[in-house]
Amino acid sequence: MRKFLLPFLIISVAIAILVRLLYLQVIDDSYIKKSENNALKIVYEYPERGYIYDRNGKLLVANQPSYDIMIIPQEVKDIDTLALCQMLDVTKDDFIKKLDKARVYSPRLPSVFLPQLNKAEYAAFQEKIRHFNGFYIQKRSLRDYQVHSGANIFGYIRQVNEQNVKGSSYYRSGDLIGIQGVEQEYETVLRGTKGVKYIQRDRFNREIGSFKNGHYDTLAVKGEDITLTLDLELQEYGELLMQNKRGGIVAIEPKSGEILALVTAPSYDPSLLVGRERSKNYTALFNDSISKPLFNRVLSGEYSPGSTFKILTGLIGLQEEVITEQTAFVCNHGFFYGRGAFMKCHDSGSISLNRAIASSCNTYFANVYKRIIEKYSKPRYGIDAWSSHLKSFGLGEFLGYDLPDGRKGHIPSSNYYDRWYPNGGWRSTTTISNSIGQGEVVMTPMQLANMMATIANRGYFYTPHIIKKIEKHHIDPKFTTKNITTIDPQYFTPVINGLFDVYNFGSGRSVQVKDIEICGKTGTVENFIKVGTKRIQLADHSVFVAFAPKDDPKIAIAVFIENGAWGARWAAPITSLMIEKYLHKEISRTDLEKRMLEGSLQSEYAKVISLQQQAKLIPQ
Repeated sequence: MRKFLLPFLIISVAIAILVRLLYLQVIDDSYIKKSENNALKIVYEYPERGYIYDRNGKLLVANQPSYDIMIIPQEVKDIDTLALCQMLDVTKDDFIKKLDKARVYSPRLPSVFLPQLNKAEYAAFQEKIRHFNGFYIQKRSLRDYQVHSGANIFGYIRQVNEQNVKGSSYYRSGDLIGIQGVEQEYETVLRGTKGVKYIQRDRFNREIGSFKNGHYDTLAVKGEDITLTLDLELQEYGELLMQNKRGGIVAIEPKSGEILALVTAPSYDPSLLVGRERSKNYTALFNDSISKPLFNRVLSGEYSPGSTFKILTGLIGLQEEVITEQTAFVCNHGFFYGRGAFMKCHDSGSISLNRAIASSCNTYFANVYKRIIEKYSKPRYGIDAWSSHLKSFGLGEFLGYDLPDGRKGHIPSSNYYDRWYPNGGWRSTTTISNSIGQGEVVMTPMQLANMMATIANRGYFYTPHIIKKIEKHHIDPKFTTKNITTIDPQYFTPVINGLFDVYNFGSGRSVQVKDIEICGKTGTVENFIKVGTKRIQLADHSVFVAFAPKDDPKIAIAVFIENGAWGARWAAPITSLMIEKYLHKEISRTDLEKRMLEGSLQSEYAKVISLQQQAKLIPQ
């Protein structure tokens, strides 16, 4: 048997090799598709991106045809370069640069030479394309915005960069990709699937038909449509109210966490970032260091929350059992603390929780905060307990919403103060400004709105999100999961009653809305700028947070107006108009609406610009 073993092995290996060669050369030609084979021309068919709708089925973003001129460098031979440059309105230097760039990518693979031709340019080039070897036209679709609002929500699309191509097996040079907003967040859903055609060529480089009779060809598959939680009518109204102002508006449906409006101001028309002018327009927007239209103030703007934060100070005081609803403190226009330090207050008399919320008494909440910290044996334990309660509201952390922008704000802990005071010595009075939302507490307008949604729900919130429905998918389950705070539900009732009285007879009484029970809180945030060695105080920021109706909340909202002075001046009126618009679909106080629509803070911003120029923070 041994004498047959070696021949048997040799014959077996030979048969295996022959079978494999037969399979590769006759049966399986897929390896050919993967190579840069001169005998094959690969043509991609680009799908339409999915459409975007608002919560009521209104079309927000569709598509429009566009045409790219593609180039295969090694096929560019014997062409009239001057005629090509004149036809496409490019210089000879630009032509050389584009050709060199294409060669670097690949001499044999197509890449974009000139993107986004309109129909007239396409027709002119198509007529003479036979004279320009190595060039062909690739049809694509660009975004077609049906609205002039929501740019910060939608984002935009642009050509992929080198990093995008290297990090993905899907993208090739010249492909389009979503940037910012829902275009980026839901890119894999919206982009669809490219179709591929393999065209065989002869030894003279002439196309002779489909490879394997089109066996390996695939059709493009349109991207999936998505429905946003956005209420277009409310979004557009918010953007109108924010004309000539800087800041933002966030409106959330408390029962679901669905974002109804997300307004950042100043903003821009989304159609500016479509077509041949996209790059130029983007550069202009990016270089606007004064208005910063590309900066999403509602997600990335970090501000002191001011007096709106007193709501949380009261809730934590109740939970920590350092106060009850009836606990009162005497206010004499301020609170003394530390070594002769004094926190001013416009109130006076014996103040309990309800009145403290309605009149925004600094003294009351400074006392509550002091009791919270001093309840524990060491200040560090007190500040960490306080910090833990706040983080259960989603503060000091990324909320996890489905938009790529955002900052997490700041909720200080004992470790933070230990770094600032390495020798110890810090205590409740050292950090007393935290009690009224100044100090080291920082929040985004999104976090402010989510705070009010949580209070409206009496102790829980759903992660805010902009997606309502995807054509063939379920949305992420984290958006339907309750996030429960560390505050017991019974403690929300007295605080909500106090917020209701803000509108009844407190700091928000001037903007009441007929037939709507609104719970809200004003905020006035101190605002400073450093010019050289001087710290100069500018006009305060105006803030208002609210939810409505009181007993069956359908909207929670935060409005933040930079340099808007006190909370009731700009933020509170805008809040009441937004709530009425959403709940009643029309405005009863047209006088208030007219004042807000026509109101401008440009003179205040001019002062800021002048000071920044003096400090050489921005160019003259």
